Amino acid sequence: MPAPLEGVLVADFSRVLAGPLAAMLLGDLGADVIKVERPDGGDDTRAWGPPWHEGESTYYLGLNRNKRSLALNLADEEDRALARELGLRADVLIESFRPGLIASWGLDGDTLRAAGNPGLVSCSVTAFGTTSEEATRLPGYDFLLQAMGGLMSVTGEPDGRPLKAGTAVVDLVCGLLAANGIQAALIERAATGRGRHVEVSLMDSVLTCLLNQGSAWVAAGVRGQRRGNRHPSIVPYETYRTADREIAIAVGNDRMYARLCEVVGLPDDPRFETNELRVAHADELAAVLEERLRTQPAEVWLERLRAAKVPAGPINGIDEAFALADELGMEVTEGPLIAPPLRIDGERPPIRHRPPRLDEHGDDLRAWLRSAARG
Repeated sequence: MPAPLEGVLVADFSRVLAGPLAAMLLGDLGADVIKVERPDGGDDTRAWGPPWHEGESTYYLGLNRNKRSLALNLADEEDRALARELGLRADVLIESFRPGLIASWGLDGDTLRAAGNPGLVSCSVTAFGTTSEEATRLPGYDFLLQAMGGLMSVTGEPDGRPLKAGTAVVDLVCGLLAANGIQAALIERAATGRGRHVEVSLMDSVLTCLLNQGSAWVAAGVRGQRRGNRHPSIVPYETYRTADREIAIAVGNDRMYARLCEVVGLPDDPRFETNELRVAHADELAAVLEERLRTQPAEVWLERLRAAKVPAGPINGIDEAFALADELGMEVTEGPLIAPPLRIDGERPPIRHRPPRLDEHGDDLRAWLRSAARG
């Protein structure tokens, strides 16, 4: 069976994480992704190491499977003409330049659609949108957005420093939103023949990451606080100490809570009858629950809790998480690469192209674009 996006040509002018992630996901689904990079070093992430694998940054490797690389200097008139030809032939164009820069080169979606590619779906990944001059000048790295967008204010221990998440979750969500918007525009184009311009910002993405914390503020005026591993609205839903190590317990309703009480031997207590009451008495419940959990090691409790269908698990390291995926038969890696994170008809899409070296496909692609231009 052909891949869902087979035949779709994606011109990926983006760099670092959000845009390249969106393009990679489209490539996983069968699109032909041409990664356009500057000749003097290419994507910044090529230099983001250690760690390295055979001389290549593992950061870069994680974001650029299923692509081909073409090095173009967009300040050069001849290379810019090749970039324009690519844009005129592409189905999708993704860029993450400073707002207004790609338009100054005549490579923006509106210009290319008017110049003969009306079905082009263009996508701009920005930091703070394009609605104010100040926003276009602000820097746009994931870490800064976690700080400025409120995410760090609810991450960390109550009496400790604000902390970033352990990975670039804002860029991740931004890339997912971009891929979603692009595919929606492609579906519409199939009916209308017309392309659209999709814009997604890191600021929108970090506010999306706030989820229930964001809606609590907007709808109820409740300003989220750092709570460590504790949930602001569900109890018990955090990590708890056992005789040898901490485990995570996630009780989402009263039925689960009743099963938890049966497993660990908690007596009936009117303070904990409903979730709302448990939230109000979270400290007291944690103390009572940990007193029981500390009587046995983690593995004993995990076995009992799972048997009772109470969601609970160990706090795995990254190595243990990948080992668990292997035990579950998920086949999440292919050599040094992580496999595409979805299945279609029960199968993961293949890695058709390993992450390309800088300009690895440049000669063939430049010849193709020059030939196309003459045609």
